[in-house]
Amino acid sequence: MSSPSQYEKAVNGGESAPDTALIREQLKRMLAHPLFSNSKRYPVLLAYTVEQTLAGNAGELKERTIGVEAFGREPDYDVNIDPVVRMTAAEVRKRLSQYYYNPDHAGELVIELPVGSYVPSFREPVTPPTTSASESVSVREAEPSSRELVTWSEADKAPSRLGPRQWTLIGIALLIATFIGFSIGRVHLPRQPSNLERFWEPVTATSSRITYCVGERRNALDRQRAGSEENPGGQLNLSDVITLARSIGPLVLGKGNFRVVSALDTEFTQLREGPIVLIGAFNNPWTLRITQDLPLGFEIDHPSSKIVDRKDPEKRSWTYQWQVPNTALAQDYAIVARFHDNVTGQPVIVLAGILAEGTEAASEVVSNPEYFNAMLQKAPKDWDKKNLEAVIETHVIGGHPGPPTVVAVETW
Repeated sequence: MSSPSQYEKAVNGGESAPDTALIREQLKRMLAHPLFSNSKRYPVLLAYTVEQTLAGNAGELKERTIGVEAFGREPDYDVNIDPVVRMTAAEVRKRLSQYYYNPDHAGELVIELPVGSYVPSFREPVTPPTTSASESVSVREAEPSSRELVTWSEADKAPSRLGPRQWTLIGIALLIATFIGFSIGRVHLPRQPSNLERFWEPVTATSSRITYCVGERRNALDRQRAGSEENPGGQLNLSDVITLARSIGPLVLGKGNFRVVSALDTEFTQLREGPIVLIGAFNNPWTLRITQDLPLGFEIDHPSSKIVDRKDPEKRSWTYQWQVPNTALAQDYAIVARFHDNVTGQPVIVLAGILAEGTEAASEVVSNPEYFNAMLQKAPKDWDKKNLEAVIETHVIGGHPGPPTVVAVETW
């Protein structure tokens, strides 16, 4: 008999391994959950360790290997100075616990990352024991001095232990419980949409196809301006891709019809066909064109680029210096906007930073209720009936954006 594989060893208790297709399906489901989709590192580590285990490479899942292959570190990097793998794994374990603690995920295949290991384990969900109708239900006796428990079967034999008042209360409780159970199964009370749902409603409520127009890398734009015949398509920033994934989330739930096109391949006629989501600023010419008349907009002031308040540009502007290296601490700014564009005649959502990190921070605002509600604190109560625009600030460390902060909001 052959020895068990590394994959089979990753199953708790030596049980038979769940089907790999089911594991991948569960992994996909978890990566789409906000506990993981709102981060860059957590889904990378979870997906990498799961796939490597399924591929039979669980024995290679060491801290340095993960740091090099999953997080792009140099082969000789110091794991003590840069504990990215340990810190990420600790956070993944916490988020896995939070995920499965939610009763909505009961019955799903379980993926765990044991403490002290980077090899995930997989197991089928534990089926809760069913309670037969013949089992007795315990009720505390009404007499305060008594500690005895009375069961329905005992009550049949000794009805004197509960007085008429207690039986009446029990009957009322059972009637209420029955009514609630019936109502839950029969009545669907209207649910008020969340603030995020109200923000996305002009896009998600449409029957027209939605166009996601994603910016290109700046070198692709430079080649286009220089008249190069080389096709610049397919060169996207990772931050723009993350922003795209987060902004498609509301459409997935609403089963919306959409397409994704690069900024350099987008025609004006396409933008007139339905709602538009513009991702990126200075790497997306359509963002600069469509936002040129908004109260808050992008401008180039060499050697820097900035966001200005067009009502009062002398007093309010937000600048990121291009000379600041990505490995240093810096500040980037972005615009989150939702408005009706008179030129295309379509609702438009803009998620655009001066640099790519700002764009990614903007996407966190429109996908994370905590950040979005913080933005609404600066907006009027009837914001959902108006055009809305906000300036977002984020600290950039080593090319990664920190939590977004809203510094200005305009509505009209």
